[in-house]
Amino acid sequence: VLCVDDEQPAVDELAYLLGRDDRVTEVLTCTSATEVLQRLQETQVDAVFLDIQMPALNGLELAGVLARFRRPPALVFVTAHDEHAVAAFGLRAVDYVLKPVRADRLAETIGRLAGDSADRPAEVEDLQIPVELGGVTRFVRRSEITHVEAQGDYARLHTASGSHLVRIPLTQLELEWAPARFARIHRSLLVNLARVTEVRTDAGRCSVVVTGPGGHPVDLVVSRRHTRQLKDLLAKGAR
Repeated sequence: VLCVDDEQPAVDELAYLLGRDDRVTEVLTCTSATEVLQRLQETQVDAVFLDIQMPALNGLELAGVLARFRRPPALVFVTAHDEHAVAAFGLRAVDYVLKPVRADRLAETIGRLAGDSADRPAEVEDLQIPVELGGVTRFVRRSEITHVEAQGDYARLHTASGSHLVRIPLTQLELEWAPARFARIHRSLLVNLARVTEVRTDAGRCSVVVTGPGGHPVDLVVSRRHTRQLKDLLAKGAR
């Protein structure tokens, strides 16, 4: 693996922690984007651990360059700032680790890179949800649901073809569907992360886009309270 940070103490500490893990066979270090590109011309690495705030070419910009390699390395961002998680998601980072880095947290990341079975998400059954329509019971696959909207003691299930009202509280669905990557983004909204097509940030406010009826985009506002958690889930889901 290659560690990149413009601050020498930070890159030394990260290299030390990585080197303690038996699954890591060799650790290289660089302190600038230029040095990284030169090193990668000579050596192929499995993963690059990137700081974001760096002079000249920052970590996100450097990741964009690495993504165009014929055999791009896996990317892990290591930063003190959580607001870049959405951009990391767009670059398909394996993980997004916040500083100060803990050894146990880093072990999880190495497990994902190494493909440890214990770090892989378990397969979740795609449930068939019964819905009533004109006296007829039909079934909607949970994976087809883009988002769920609270309506009192009921919940409205939205799909790309329409919506269905079911008598289940949103809080119950939040707990039961969390393993299927349904996440709360507002006090009245759950979203299926697998159905998110865009993440938008404007003036500090975050929203996600899903596909609605007729293929039209539906913009869902994310509350400030839930923004950080959403960004973390999206970054993890990119691996």
